[in-house]
Amino acid sequence: MKKTEDIRNTLKAGMIIRVHQKIKDVNKKGEEKERIQIFEGITLAVKHGREAGATFTVRKVSNGVGVEKIFPIHAPTVTLVELVREMDVRQSNAYYLRDHKKKLKEVRKNKKAKEVGSVADLIGEVKEEEIVPAEPPAEEVVEEKVEEKEATTEEAAA
Repeated sequence: MKKTEDIRNTLKAGMIIRVHQKIKDVNKKGEEKERIQIFEGITLAVKHGREAGATFTVRKVSNGVGVEKIFPIHAPTVTLVELVREMDVRQSNAYYLRDHKKKLKEVRKNKKAKEVGSVADLIGEVKEEEIVPAEPPAEEVVEEKVEEKEATTEEAAA
């Protein structure tokens, strides 16, 4: 089984996420049982940044009816928030998706970095002859500045 990563700190509007929430059920005998319920939908908004009262809104359509839930980011009842896909949206609070009928485009991951092995592969072999120092060593620069100051003080004195 693949281990999933909790993405609470990187939530953005347009992400399709799965929220795992602890729920306490009471049966007819009065016994409490705790289970985990999964709510999968698209994130409409993330509010209040990373502070204690921060929340995120998730929407899904269930049997033709739109259902939205607002989850606190730091609640102990929310055990896991996992990323399914990331879609491209126009705004940071994507409330327009409530009436949006078109399909959203999926955000493409940058695979070029993985295809190229290292920076040396991109640049090629760099020979020592081709490397030219951009500036003179620091000692020479300090000596030149000292000489310039002495020259300006002599001019000012004269």
